Amino acid sequence: MPPRRPATGHFPTIAEVLRLPVLAEGMPRVLAGQSQLNRAVRWVHVTELLNPAEFLEGGELVLTTGMPYPEDPSELRGYVDQLADVGAAGLVVELGYRYRKVPDELVAACRTRGVPLVELARGVRFIDVTQTVHALILDAQGALLRRGRDIQDIFTALTLRGADPEELVHTTAELTGAPVVLEDLTHRVLMCELLGRPYEPVVSAWSRRSRAAPTLEKIEPSGPEGWLIAPVQDYQGPWGRLVLLEGRLNAEPDPEHVLVLERAAVALSMARLAGPAWWERRAHRSVLRDLYERRFRSPADARARAEALGVPTLGHRLFAVVVRHTHTGTGEHLDERIAKAMAQTGIRALVGETAPGRIGMLLALAQASAWQPVAERIGRLCREELGPEAVVAVGPGVTDLSGIARSWQEAEQTAEAITPDSPDRWFYVPADVQLPELLGVLREDIRLQRYAERQLTRLIEHDDRNGGDLLPALRAYLTAAGNKSVAAKRAGMSRQAYYQRLHTIERLLGCDLESGLQRTSLHVAVLVLDAPSAAASGT
Repeated sequence: MPPRRPATGHFPTIAEVLRLPVLAEGMPRVLAGQSQLNRAVRWVHVTELLNPAEFLEGGELVLTTGMPYPEDPSELRGYVDQLADVGAAGLVVELGYRYRKVPDELVAACRTRGVPLVELARGVRFIDVTQTVHALILDAQGALLRRGRDIQDIFTALTLRGADPEELVHTTAELTGAPVVLEDLTHRVLMCELLGRPYEPVVSAWSRRSRAAPTLEKIEPSGPEGWLIAPVQDYQGPWGRLVLLEGRLNAEPDPEHVLVLERAAVALSMARLAGPAWWERRAHRSVLRDLYERRFRSPADARARAEALGVPTLGHRLFAVVVRHTHTGTGEHLDERIAKAMAQTGIRALVGETAPGRIGMLLALAQASAWQPVAERIGRLCREELGPEAVVAVGPGVTDLSGIARSWQEAEQTAEAITPDSPDRWFYVPADVQLPELLGVLREDIRLQRYAERQLTRLIEHDDRNGGDLLPALRAYLTAAGNKSVAAKRAGMSRQAYYQRLHTIERLLGCDLESGLQRTSLHVAVLVLDAPSAAASGT
């Protein structure tokens, strides 16, 4: 069976070249650098010189029948150093013409420098080797040029229609078939496309792993995991990095992947230059919504994604915060302003707009007892930025992200329930939602509305027909907890006139106002009746 040709647009590797019939007949045997046989061969160079480096550019597979054996064997180490320093792909030595056996010094030097060394037990025609391999290389180069034009067209089209950064990252991952991460210069993962992989093994301990992979002058494997990295710029200079988790530690990077990464990094840089780019806020919003809607496949994934954005979770008390506001100003995003203000006070959190009129936060506090001063500080900041109508609600603290969705729901319900009639505080917790606030949240429930109508319709109709004030009198009585004297004073009536109205109420409704249960039922009905106007004025 003929050897498999390298994939279109990819340079052949040393292993693929050794399987070609023109070299296989020489009975090749690898003496050093076995782990480096996936290096790409960019050219084949035949030489018998002891100093070939000046004729090489890197990536060449050097063929020789054996350079002149030097008087000083240490010169063989210098020969290998030249090959390694210039970046030659490997060395192939044909036995029989000059050597009966590859010198031990040469083998040792190649092993030391990681240069693949192959001996050919039988002679082969070097001209046939060069012609065959060069044909493969030229085919690969032509295909790569054509593919490069296609890649350029793809990212040009995305740039011209103003594609979101998420789409650019997604396209990069699809074209390469590898996970892609967009990070800022502080090594926070703002966006990532993992192609269905779980977050935890890919982005866990991201900051530490990313710092171990420097940005190189050209795109080639970097760091202990062999990532490919391209810088992303904005108008201030370096802004972040686009990272392809290819993981080809001991191999040349895939040329097509390099092209994709280069074009994607340029497209992202242009997107940042096009105008204000609230990418950090977009990342926070995305994670917050995923947490609230429980879209992470596991708690480990949720922790990894939050921590990759710089918010610790393990060993911390976690709080969900919801800010309700009616601000309609333009300019910088409200969540961006809140996040900046919080950062200036040292509060670490995820902050993002989760819905119109809603800003969500995830706080991670090392000291659980510190949550109230922090919540008050957030309340003050929100009042300063959003005005006095801003409502800050804090959900119960949890120790694991798996419980944050429920905390968030309670915070959302609390924020929704607070009305202008509620006590004025810097922040609210679920315990602050009393019966009036609870009924305000449930005011749209048709069953509650019908209940109130059944209880009070006869009273309301009587007032409408006679221009009476029985409903206000009942409201004053219920508010005063059944104290008739206090209620009469609040209603601005004499006791005799007020008592007469209470008797009329009892007759119309067929109830006993001295009954605690009936009085409670009527009080709930009045609160339901009053709830729509009170809640509406608070939105």
